[in-house]
Amino acid sequence: MIEHLGAALGLLASGEVLAVTALASVYGLFVGAMPGLTATMAAALLLPFTFFMDPLPALVAMVTMSAMAIFAGDIPAALVRIPGTPSSAAYTDDSYALTRQGQAELVLGVDLVTSAIGGIMGAVALMIAAPLLAEVALRFTSFEYFWLAALGLSATVMIASANPVKAGLALLVGLFFSTVGVDITLGYPRFTFGVTELLNGLNFIPAMIGLFGVSEVLRNMASAELGAPIAAVRAEAIFRGVAATLWRYRVNMARAGAIGTFVGILPGAGADIAAWIAYAVSRRCSRTPERYGKGAIEPIVDAGTANNACLAGDWVPALVFGIPGDSITAIVIGVLFMKGLRPGPMIFEQQPALVYGVYLAFIVANLLMIPFGWLAIKASGAMLRVPRNVLMPAILVFCIVGAFAINNSVFDVGLMLAMGIFGYVLEVHGIPVAPIVLGMVLGPILEQNFMVSMIKTGWDVTQFFSRPAAAVLGALTVATWLVPLYPRLGRRRAAAARP
Repeated sequence: MIEHLGAALGLLASGEVLAVTALASVYGLFVGAMPGLTATMAAALLLPFTFFMDPLPALVAMVTMSAMAIFAGDIPAALVRIPGTPSSAAYTDDSYALTRQGQAELVLGVDLVTSAIGGIMGAVALMIAAPLLAEVALRFTSFEYFWLAALGLSATVMIASANPVKAGLALLVGLFFSTVGVDITLGYPRFTFGVTELLNGLNFIPAMIGLFGVSEVLRNMASAELGAPIAAVRAEAIFRGVAATLWRYRVNMARAGAIGTFVGILPGAGADIAAWIAYAVSRRCSRTPERYGKGAIEPIVDAGTANNACLAGDWVPALVFGIPGDSITAIVIGVLFMKGLRPGPMIFEQQPALVYGVYLAFIVANLLMIPFGWLAIKASGAMLRVPRNVLMPAILVFCIVGAFAINNSVFDVGLMLAMGIFGYVLEVHGIPVAPIVLGMVLGPILEQNFMVSMIKTGWDVTQFFSRPAAAVLGALTVATWLVPLYPRLGRRRAAAARP
């Protein structure tokens, strides 16, 4: 371990990685601080630039950008009551209420420090949990990998979504897209309609850029201009009173860090889900739940810690099983494949320096968050005043260049634009687009392991539960699908108990 850490430190200390870290920090802070722009969209736009990087700088860029963007989403939430990223939505009302009470500095200081602490907690959990799970994953067969993919898809629909029906519809669309091209087991073309470019399937990277990038451009251009006043923030007073506040709520931070890491490890969940769960738990455990939504600092501590702790947790299923923990790690898996690396338990043996470099990148990114975040808060007024008519066309150009650069294909650009329009229409009707991407990523894994398992067992479905690990994962998957029924059963029991 010491040897691998030393090698990783040597790689991180190179001039290229340091430059990438600094640029990714600035980029993540800018995107996160812009209302309506998400960390996922930022990752999709960053993707083309990773083509020209070695594997470690590319992953460091993703790690640093996502950590900075998730924190920076708290800035417009506190100043103009618009969350910069979805993970900041849980505590936007409390942040803005405190800002209106003249406590903007305290809110942003707590946001900054809890984000850094939560990120480090998640990084430590990643360092401990990922190698242990990799040992177990080496014993997995096609049965376990099938159930893992099924569990990831199920969690996306039933746990990580406010509307399971709409999320399930989006997931089915993504699974359908994953079947386009040559059949994995039979070698027969499916849904190609004679188009040669579709024989290799729908490239999920242009599709992802379109769903998250172009759709965001269309959504922002269709919405009304921001008109809320921007509060003045005294940067020199940001850390005043933060230490006392965090010490008072130290138990909350520990609990929220554990919640965020656990939610991150669940395939399909993400930082926004972790923030909402931490907020709900905090309110249930609080002595003053009536203050929530009206200007309480407690939910900001909890949810702010949880959403950053979740980021490192999301990398556990991505590195160990090749299953994305959220939409950002789905992009990361695409980066790994582009670099000729296959995520899974063997990556810990074949590329240990790379894995330890990712561990250390999380710690470095969260330590850098303090000075970079302070500068972002100081410059928040200027960042929030960037005209949309300048920002959105620039983003669209990056989307087109990124989609074309993957295969130098105009077809990929058309695919990206079509997916962007499709994603915008879905979001207008309240249908999430993240399950589509996860369906496209996990669909081939699900299909291949299902077909391999069925062929080697002579189409005996009962064999999917024949191994202990497979049986446990199968039971968890079935239990996940029953989640919507639990509240109904509780209501029926309560009704039956009434006289």
